[in-house]
Amino acid sequence: MFQKPNPTTPAAGRRPAGGSVLRGRGPATALAAALLGVTAAGAAWSATPAAARTTAAIRTCAVSDLYASMGAKEGAAGSLYWPVRFTNTSTSACALRGYPGVSVLDGAHHRIGPAAKHSGRGYGTVTLSPGHSASAVLRTTNGPVGGPCERTGTYLQVYPPASRTATLVPAPWKTCSGVFQTGPVNTDGTF
Repeated sequence: MFQKPNPTTPAAGRRPAGGSVLRGRGPATALAAALLGVTAAGAAWSATPAAARTTAAIRTCAVSDLYASMGAKEGAAGSLYWPVRFTNTSTSACALRGYPGVSVLDGAHHRIGPAAKHSGRGYGTVTLSPGHSASAVLRTTNGPVGGPCERTGTYLQVYPPASRTATLVPAPWKTCSGVFQTGPVNTDGTF
């Protein structure tokens, strides 16, 4: 006659499906095994692709997303500071990171002197919600201190960070003493 196996006792040399034999090991071993099973299940659950766990990255602002304008000039310690303001005119958030490219142009759009050099200040990513602004501060000397001044330009040719397309901003800029620098885009108005 055929004997029905006991479901709690594995056949000799066999382990029950999905488990292990813990006889004679005590409650601490059983608890550790149960925790190991929960930890393994949690690790498998959390192994989803990183892209699925993070929100979509904010896109970089394009020239078409921005309105560039000049802020208020300020003079201090022999320097002239003038911020270029970038305002997000699009309908979604976008980000700027780093330094803009800036050159002085005359009325015929010819460049006057070299492009602005970077100030060397560290920077982070600035996220602009629609209608919000950030600035990059330009610097030259306040008159011919240690060298002559270039002729006064009519426009600034401004490339937002990470852009290969420029916009023209009306600005009577005069570079003096060979000093023409730009700070990184930021929201605190610093050079």
